Amino acid sequence: MITGNKGEWSEIYTLFKLLGDKYLQPGDKEIKKLQNIIYPIIKVLRTESNGNFEYSIKDDIVIISGDEKVLQIPITEFTDKAKILFKHITTISDRTFCLPEIDEFMSKVKCSSLKASSSSKTDIKIVIHDQITNQQPCLGFSIKSQLGSPSTLLNAGKTTNFIYKISNLKLSDNDLNRINNIKSKSKIMDRIKAIADMGGKIDFIETEKRIFSNNLVLIDSLLPQILAEIVYEFYSSSGSKLSELLLNIEGKNPLKFDISDNHAFYNYKIKRLLTDVALGMMPSKVWTGQYDATGGYLIVKDDGDIVCYHIYNRNEFENYLLNNTKLETASSSRHDFGQLYKENNELFFKLNLQIRFVK
Repeated sequence: MITGNKGEWSEIYTLFKLLGDKYLQPGDKEIKKLQNIIYPIIKVLRTESNGNFEYSIKDDIVIISGDEKVLQIPITEFTDKAKILFKHITTISDRTFCLPEIDEFMSKVKCSSLKASSSSKTDIKIVIHDQITNQQPCLGFSIKSQLGSPSTLLNAGKTTNFIYKISNLKLSDNDLNRINNIKSKSKIMDRIKAIADMGGKIDFIETEKRIFSNNLVLIDSLLPQILAEIVYEFYSSSGSKLSELLLNIEGKNPLKFDISDNHAFYNYKIKRLLTDVALGMMPSKVWTGQYDATGGYLIVKDDGDIVCYHIYNRNEFENYLLNNTKLETASSSRHDFGQLYKENNELFFKLNLQIRFVK
């Protein structure tokens, strides 16, 4: 019997729902469907442990394994099973669960697992008909579901630590320990405030890991500094939504860009970062700029609708990423940040970056 959580069951729901709908519809930055654009689905490709399967949409769904036709199933069966599955996902409170009725249908349509077998971020590949270009591109997607807990875009680690140097401040060991022993709910923000109240000046010097820094520089040479400003803004203010933090940084213009003609320097560069992270860049691995097989996201909304974002429509994809993410505080003890420390008689402080999708 197949068992999974809400996010995992959402992958099978996506397959059933799209085959029942027979089309993809892109979304805007607020995850609302763009009503004037529809991509008819030609077929859905899924890799299973027991082979590669094509779900081609004709009058019926034709399931093909290689060149061999396996069976035909009416589209209405996928529509019905999608409705049943959605109801279970949204009403069951267990962390993980099995669904015998859906399990039986999955076996019938050659789905042996909840998650498609893949070495990349791609969860599903869809061949669409582009009515503007009259082409049939194969688009790869990662599935993000609002039916379970919000997923991360960029996971925290020591790889995502930013190091700041504290100047204009001499601290005794007692003062250093007093600041580090602040244990309030907003302890890192309060430690930063304590440093500032004593006259300390906090300036970014480098990321903790060279690979992450070089990945950022590859995307844009000023990204380490820009991202360090946003991270500092997050830990020293009450805001967490990335779009709001970015707006604050744009107002302060810490890198002194020439904005006399209203060039959106910060906005543009952060959107580039988010797109590269979404499509393959990881802090711990050398980033070549080569996107993996996935080209976008399918969002399973909490009402059961599915909208797509793809590099194929880059502007909508970037706006979605910026407007639906936030920074959050990961475990400071696990990732070793949020405390003053001395090296060569100089003071330093680390802050960490983690980006999560908002619900």
